[in-house]
Amino acid sequence: MKATGIVRRIDDLGRVVIPKEIRRTMRIREGEPLEIFVDRDGEVILKKYSPIGQLGEFAQEYVDSLHEVTGYIACVLDRDVVVAVAGAPEKKFLDKPISQAAEKVLDEKDTLVMDEPGAHAFCEGCKGDDEDCKFSSQVLAPIITSKGDTLGAVVLSSQETNSEMGDLEIKLANTAAGFLAKQMEE
Repeated sequence: MKATGIVRRIDDLGRVVIPKEIRRTMRIREGEPLEIFVDRDGEVILKKYSPIGQLGEFAQEYVDSLHEVTGYIACVLDRDVVVAVAGAPEKKFLDKPISQAAEKVLDEKDTLVMDEPGAHAFCEGCKGDDEDCKFSSQVLAPIITSKGDTLGAVVLSSQETNSEMGDLEIKLANTAAGFLAKQMEE
């Protein structure tokens, strides 16, 4: 654990303010849920709550199936990191922060199709000219609950030259996103 040197007092209602610098660094937005942990040493730990992260194993099985059926790299993102990946090296993508393009999809709640050779849309995990991180086309579909909350996204990516994401791939990604959203509501 890393000390910040910042000290805050608890008010009479039991609240404590998380400094703006830490919220910005940790990408904690107003109204975002935090999970509270207490360890044996009496430390209180706040962690961003990820409903999609709770699906962990299920999300992994789902992307494994998507990859088997389509042959594309399939991923599930929460609002901050890649939580499941199939068809690509896990250590390149799993638990890596999502990209600004992916954040835009989540904020705008609209499916994004990218047909730009060499583009890398869904995470910030790769640096340089890494071939594992270059895609010819991608589709990112937001996972939106019936209440309108965006929890993450489903991504299909291709590294095949001249590959394009058509209506079928867009429908597959949107169907997967809709299905995962329903799982979160149950």
